Amino acid sequence: MSQRALGTLIVLFVLVLLLFSLGHAGMGMGGGWAWLLLLLALVSLFLLMGGMCGHGGHGHGGHTHGGAPHAPQTPRSPNVDTADVFAPESERRVGAATVREGRLLTSADDAIARLRERFRGTGWTPLLTPAEDGTPSLALLPIALDRAEQIGQRYWLHALLLLATLATTAWAGALHQGINLLQEPGRFAAGLPYSLGLMLILGAHEMGHYFAARKHAMHVSLPYFIPIPFALGTFGAFISLRSPAPSRRALFDMAVAGPLAGLVVAIPALLVGLPMSTVSETAPSAMAMHGGGVNVGSSLLLATLASLGLGDDLTGHVILLHPLAFAGWLGLLVTALNLLPIGQLDGGHISDAMFGQRRSAMIGTAALVALFGLGIFVWSGLLFWAFIVWFIAGRKGLPPLNDITPLGAGRLTLGWLALAILAAILIPVPHELFESLGIPCPYL
Repeated sequence: MSQRALGTLIVLFVLVLLLFSLGHAGMGMGGGWAWLLLLLALVSLFLLMGGMCGHGGHGHGGHTHGGAPHAPQTPRSPNVDTADVFAPESERRVGAATVREGRLLTSADDAIARLRERFRGTGWTPLLTPAEDGTPSLALLPIALDRAEQIGQRYWLHALLLLATLATTAWAGALHQGINLLQEPGRFAAGLPYSLGLMLILGAHEMGHYFAARKHAMHVSLPYFIPIPFALGTFGAFISLRSPAPSRRALFDMAVAGPLAGLVVAIPALLVGLPMSTVSETAPSAMAMHGGGVNVGSSLLLATLASLGLGDDLTGHVILLHPLAFAGWLGLLVTALNLLPIGQLDGGHISDAMFGQRRSAMIGTAALVALFGLGIFVWSGLLFWAFIVWFIAGRKGLPPLNDITPLGAGRLTLGWLALAILAAILIPVPHELFESLGIPCPYL
């Protein structure tokens, strides 16, 4: 696990623990104080991550020297022959990077494969990117990727986090049904439907990323599960990508595989769990919502699945979800959040691959503004995720090594399907569709 990821987890853990403690300690702190604490913690996280990046950005490829400190010097790009793949017409420096603009003498895929091998071990990384006028550019970045690629898998750590998250999600699943396992440890099995359902969804999501990355020879870690001893029992899971995507196609495949794999498990979990859920005609209270109550009209996809899973039993518009169905619903929510076309989220990578870095950045800014707007005017719970996305995932990462070759028609179609899934999860059911779905309208 990288320092940045570890720092992120530590700050988030302390933040949630603090808010949880305040909420149960009778301190009488209002929502405004909670949001202020959240903002301060996230600002601290932002500064922490900035400090890590500032000290370690070029450290992978640099050398340490003893003696007195001296003024930093701009590194010179190595003398590597590129004449047979790229004909430069101009050269300029952008910060510590060298950017050459000119003509490709072979296909972009072939060029980046040759260049990557020639620059291996030099402490530099070649990127093929489109210039503002559309001409190819060869950017040389003083970033060494070799050491990160050589990091082995720490199986013991992955296994420990997996077992710990199984325990914390089982605890949360039992509490979901009013059972405190600290007082009744013999009823551990009551938490397993939620725990196993959610763990399978998260695991499928991350393993989708993992296998797609390995297919394209990208170096990646196994999933890190994040246990927390309260709330939902987990912060989710993530994988650590240790090498950039070799092309837009690889970036797209790696990004889209996770949400689609997660849905393959989340949708059946919902369909199996919905018949065991309770349908009500009254609006859920705050406690019911915490216990798995959801308005069936809050999502087009949820309404469709509810009509399939409940059929004639859907006489109301509020569902108190069975623990397995609750895990499936969380899977839909996690998928939607990940598909937002922002920064380093899965949707941000999909957008990068489909539209290119410049247009994707504009799309991401609009999506982030929309997310904050929804958090302010529609559901305040989204503000938490908006801040998380802004501070952690809002920044762009390293683009694919070949950022020139566009996606084919098949991948573009799949990308638009992913965006349609995002809309189907987030958009509520319009009035006109309630009757056709056989669902009583919750707005009447």
